[in-house]
Amino acid sequence: MERFEPDMRLTRNATLIANLGLCQLRLVDDSRWPWLTLIPQRPDISEIFELTPLDQTMLTFETNLVASALKSVTRCTKINVAAIGNIVRQLHVHVVARNEGDANWPGPIWGHGEAAPYEDEVRKRLADSIMKALST
Repeated sequence: MERFEPDMRLTRNATLIANLGLCQLRLVDDSRWPWLTLIPQRPDISEIFELTPLDQTMLTFETNLVASALKSVTRCTKINVAAIGNIVRQLHVHVVARNEGDANWPGPIWGHGEAAPYEDEVRKRLADSIMKALST
């Protein structure tokens, strides 16, 4: 069986929060938007339909679980979920908390300005809050 390795571009500026049943859950280091990424731990998969039916179900479940936790923690206006992959082909799902008046509202987050990294304590507090929300 081939070993799973996440694409370096998905891990370079993202903190591993947890390994869920199927996915790695990572917090993207850009404080303009609370932004999580789910990376299914399956090698050589670029599309959701390439996953087995069971993995597709798990991805949907984990995406909804993470989106609900993020909304609860941030009390955001809207949760955006996207599996785009035009630049990084490895399958990954973005889960982003958006609020009216945030950077580039209501436009997309991609390609807008420069990332604003979290302060270490803020990153840790957000990650801990998300983990707590996931466990309730």
